[in-house]
Amino acid sequence: MCGIAGFIGRGTLADLQRMSDCLKHRGPDGEGTWLRPDEGVFLAHRRLAIIDVAGGAQPMVTGDGKLVVVYNGEIYNHIELRRQLESLGHRFQSDHCDTEVLLHGYRQWGEQLPDRLNGMWAFALYDGVRRRMFLSRDRFGQKPLFYTYQNGIFAFASELSSLVGHSEINASLAPLSIQKYFAYGFLPAPHSLYESIYKLPGGHNLSVDAGRPLPVVRRYWEFRLEPSSRMAARDEEELAEELRTLLRKAVERHLISDVPVGLFLSGGLDSSAIAYFAAESSPTRPTWSFCVGFDARDFDESAHASNVAQAFGTRHVQSFLRAAEFEPLAREVVERIDEPQADSSLLPTSYLCRIARQNVTVALGGDGADELFCGYDTFRAMRLAAQYARMIPRPVHEAIRMAAALLPTRFGYMTFDFRLRRLLRGLSYGREIWNPVWLGPLGPAELAECFVEPADPECIYSEAISLWEGCPQDDAIDRTTQFYVKLYLQDGILAKIDRAGMWNSLEVRCPFLDMELVEFIRRLPRQLRFRKSQTKYLLRQAMRPLLPPAVVSRRKHGFPFPAAAWLRNGPFREDSFLAICGQRTEFVRQRWQRHRIGRSDERLFLWSQWVLGQYLSRSNMHFAATSPHRAQQVGGVIR
Repeated sequence: MCGIAGFIGRGTLADLQRMSDCLKHRGPDGEGTWLRPDEGVFLAHRRLAIIDVAGGAQPMVTGDGKLVVVYNGEIYNHIELRRQLESLGHRFQSDHCDTEVLLHGYRQWGEQLPDRLNGMWAFALYDGVRRRMFLSRDRFGQKPLFYTYQNGIFAFASELSSLVGHSEINASLAPLSIQKYFAYGFLPAPHSLYESIYKLPGGHNLSVDAGRPLPVVRRYWEFRLEPSSRMAARDEEELAEELRTLLRKAVERHLISDVPVGLFLSGGLDSSAIAYFAAESSPTRPTWSFCVGFDARDFDESAHASNVAQAFGTRHVQSFLRAAEFEPLAREVVERIDEPQADSSLLPTSYLCRIARQNVTVALGGDGADELFCGYDTFRAMRLAAQYARMIPRPVHEAIRMAAALLPTRFGYMTFDFRLRRLLRGLSYGREIWNPVWLGPLGPAELAECFVEPADPECIYSEAISLWEGCPQDDAIDRTTQFYVKLYLQDGILAKIDRAGMWNSLEVRCPFLDMELVEFIRRLPRQLRFRKSQTKYLLRQAMRPLLPPAVVSRRKHGFPFPAAAWLRNGPFREDSFLAICGQRTEFVRQRWQRHRIGRSDERLFLWSQWVLGQYLSRSNMHFAATSPHRAQQVGGVIR
């Protein structure tokens, strides 16, 4: 796990050093640069040493000096690839470094190399013979990669702050991105917060030639549900056994490390499954496990985590995040945040990573299971919503929504009134945007009220609409799976866990995103992922013989902190929520007042507003004068 940065074109070593300095937290164990000023090529690397601590320094160069790479991530099948490459005549200089596999793999397979990788990565490899830079991001976008092409300069970095460290890279806010942020709660790739700066989407490569640094972006992989008739014909227990085997192998691969490894443990199905296989693979030494609890009981899962830790004999570390600690932690997080994120669980996740880093350098998490196995309550709601939409006329729906607005507002974890109002809000629109409207801080009507110049909803929700309409299965559950896996997982969940881990120099790995396991899951018939109202059906069946019954039957419990109550009772005043980026002052003021007096629960909007406001204040950014109706274009040619 590391930080990478570089550019092709005009610039100096001082530019490169500034870019590198912004990534210190991602790589405290070493730094390096490689440059060819005559070719205008500059590369920098910050290292968090995980594999081959002694021999894995970067930038790494082949013996003949013709290839050089900077790389962030882990390749879990690097041992198998090394053996294959050695059998083809390649000679390695390192003992067991996964970075060197990228160099020899590129020499052998060229730009088809990512097709063979099982892992998480963002790398930039310079081919001195072709004078070409080749960049790649892993299939799900676990590792970040931003890039831009400005003033004849192509530049890339692991984080936005690093990218704008180059003296000739400009950053002006993109109005459309601001509205997408409030619509989704995150910024979907390729959009970033700034005009002309982009995220390379997961499953994409990028190539750029020195001397003509216009990037060309190509997709090499895309998640698609392709239910197999052969799977449907197989015995259910046989499939459960195969799932157990694949998950066991995935956890074993993700445990490979030269430094201490632990795991996050909530006591839910996903983390408990990982804990079981981790403990099984290390029977002679206890596995570290980590949990954060809250003094608000309906948010706290620590007792469940302790029970699982005791059952599997993990070396369990449990810490509590109390109300008095919310403010200093929140201000620390927004002070370090590189791109605004509206998910308030970023706070406890960052705190959890800090606790884990005191004992380990790598931690395993259960991210990906909810998206792949239909684990969210949204999947249950989808059936009810479809029936409701068919049966209830629009005037009746509006009356029901008005009645729901009169219910007393409660500020606990996923209260009935909160869920009902969110459900009804989504049902006011077409089903192609139900998912983002249920999830996001503001719906289409609220966006129109909030912004002086709102963009067209079809433009704001273009990613969600495209995924809904492009799903090959005419099934609301499968369409929702596509949304969560391809959009929410990459730009919400994985971005959150990467930033929280890297602020604390902790590598977080996700065994459920192991490619052998994913290839199995995406071919399962929908009924084995979601059956009637049962989420994660086959995963529960697979783990039933191995986990305590209470764990197998537990419903999904998220990891938010009590944001609604804190926003009411914390240190906030009206001037904490100022209108920004073309917003109407009265809209923002009314939302704060309604939340403060308990008339409505505005936690999602207010948290998003506060995070963005703090970020812009810290960054001294100004509202761009471009029109929000102009859709952003991907920087470069897409093929």
